Amino acid sequence: MTKLRVAHSIKDEESISQKHASKRITVGTLRLSALSVATAVSALGVSQVACAELTWGDEESYQQESNYQQDYQQDSSIDSFMAAAIAADRGDVSALYNYEQVMSGGLFAMYPTYWRMNLDLNSQSSAAVSQFVRQYPDTVMAEKLVADFAETKAGSNDYASVRQVANLITNADASERCAVALGFNNGGDTMRAMAAKSDVWLTTKKQPALCDQLAMEMNNNALISNQDRAARLKRMLRKGKTGDIMALSSRLGTPIAYSALSEIQLNPSSFFSRFGREPASQTNQYLYMYAIGRMADKSYREAALQLDFDIKQDNQRAVKLLNDETRRYAYRTLGVQRMNHNTDDGFNAEAVDWFRNSLDNDFNFEEAEDYAMAAIRFGRWDDVVEAISKMDGETQKEAQWQYWLARAYEQSSDSSKRNTSKKMYQNLAKSNDYYGLMAKDKIGQRFDASRLGGSNLPNVSTADRARVMQDANFARAFALYNSEASRAYANREWNWAVKQARDNRDDNLIVAAARQAYDMGWLDRAIYAVDNTDRVDSLALSHPMPHQSAVVRYSESAGIDPAWAYGIMRQESRFVTSARSNVGASGLMQVMPDTAKYIARNLGETYSASRANSGDTNIRYGTWYMGDILGKLNYQPVLATAGYNAGPNNAKRWQPVYGSLAADQYVESIAFPETRNYVKHVMENATIYSSLLGRGQPITQRMGTVPAGF
Repeated sequence: MTKLRVAHSIKDEESISQKHASKRITVGTLRLSALSVATAVSALGVSQVACAELTWGDEESYQQESNYQQDYQQDSSIDSFMAAAIAADRGDVSALYNYEQVMSGGLFAMYPTYWRMNLDLNSQSSAAVSQFVRQYPDTVMAEKLVADFAETKAGSNDYASVRQVANLITNADASERCAVALGFNNGGDTMRAMAAKSDVWLTTKKQPALCDQLAMEMNNNALISNQDRAARLKRMLRKGKTGDIMALSSRLGTPIAYSALSEIQLNPSSFFSRFGREPASQTNQYLYMYAIGRMADKSYREAALQLDFDIKQDNQRAVKLLNDETRRYAYRTLGVQRMNHNTDDGFNAEAVDWFRNSLDNDFNFEEAEDYAMAAIRFGRWDDVVEAISKMDGETQKEAQWQYWLARAYEQSSDSSKRNTSKKMYQNLAKSNDYYGLMAKDKIGQRFDASRLGGSNLPNVSTADRARVMQDANFARAFALYNSEASRAYANREWNWAVKQARDNRDDNLIVAAARQAYDMGWLDRAIYAVDNTDRVDSLALSHPMPHQSAVVRYSESAGIDPAWAYGIMRQESRFVTSARSNVGASGLMQVMPDTAKYIARNLGETYSASRANSGDTNIRYGTWYMGDILGKLNYQPVLATAGYNAGPNNAKRWQPVYGSLAADQYVESIAFPETRNYVKHVMENATIYSSLLGRGQPITQRMGTVPAGF
């Protein structure tokens, strides 16, 4: 199954329904009902007893469990958690000081202090933040406070404070890494600042503001070479980043004036009309790249005609005005722009040609990825190999690119490459993720859920069960889950607990906690726990099947595969009934309100938002809509899956114009990254669920072939 890295999701992932939510959870997001937290603690105790009785059963085990767990089950600091949260929400510093005293020594003692300090983070001292980390070591709130502090201080240019806490940050996300690097870059420690170079220097996609700032400031880092500057300058010329262009070109000794850039921005055609009369200078090479980028922003087709014309004209000159590097990067600009218009204009092999015309040893990842995807789409296997070779060594080792390199070698007339392809498939097939399942089909292996325990839940020892509630991080997560606090708090504590256990290579603790979460119905965190381990495989925990009778019944009524329905549901909501996306999709199947109204009309029902979001109706609506999309998209499950996420019209636009296309090539070239990954995960899920349901179907057979558009 997919093994997702915990990485930065510990602090970022607030809930499955908040895909793009801010990392900072304000206390205003809490659900502040009147339920006392004393009741919540009591509920936690009852829940644990119920789990013990229902799952493990004997009185002796229960008594042992109670003895092990009494420390944290008797903890009362959560009693004041909700009240302290209310105080924080209204900015009552005095009350928070009082709650710090009341909750001192308890599991949740750090929260009122965190809330108080976070009310005005910029005014805090690095000493105070460091003291908080020492007082509450190895807790997620200590990590969150120090990381947020570093970001805040970097944002206000207080780099000395950033450096003073940098070594306390252990799980930085992209913005936090850039904050730390900015601190070092402005403090003379150029080597440590360079640790973030690969993340930001050549990136042209949207990134956090602090990372943009870091990339600009690294221009003055002593370890940045002029070759580095020239490589970044080309990307900034393509993107039209005026400030970066001026700073980089000045350091390179070829300063470009703002007035020259502004004039081209307003009228690139005027620049091209006079270019032939300009001297063959390096500055004009840069201005030509900039002009092609601005014209391509308007029309890549017009820019392509301009470039071809200029090259033909230039080839007739005794002294060339366009050097080889400028020509190559102008074609690179066209290739990247063409790949940005695949949904609107359709795919075209000209993108592959333009990338091939741009071949050199200076590709950033986005350019190499675009080249690879264009080549994959059109089965240009030599170009696939070329594109992957332009990625850095670590990226090339990723399953995605190993799979496509194997696919390319498989087509070769060279028998040694074909043999290499088989070995690569065999290695990939050790995994049960999307690419592993695809590789299994290539070498004739069959995924068998029974080898991973099938639907049987893992056995957990009494000692490991007890250790879950002896672990402060897991204990906080379960207490918060049973309280009225926003689920985001419980999720954050859970994710951190999983990370700590994983770092300690304590798989038994992770399995025990996941089993306990599963028994309580906290399925999304059970899934998260197993998915975030390298050595644990338990399909019962990672691929649960709640509401099985309803899913099977409604799927069959809608004429769809129940395994596919489960695949969609696991990806959409992780089985959180109350899940709600940032665009309004709701329920287990994440049905949009307008879609639910459309479904209700077609079923002859009166639309009701509350009913549409309820478990049973949401499943019925979701499966009906899956069947509806399937019928509209030629009964092709990959198309229908893409359509469920991005809309049927987009799924159609991505179909080939002529002939059919292997489904894996269609999926890999889907223009929306979110939908591309979504389809892979759903197909992976569905393949695993089909085996669990006793209807095993290989992923390649499931995905089939994508027909031409109609």
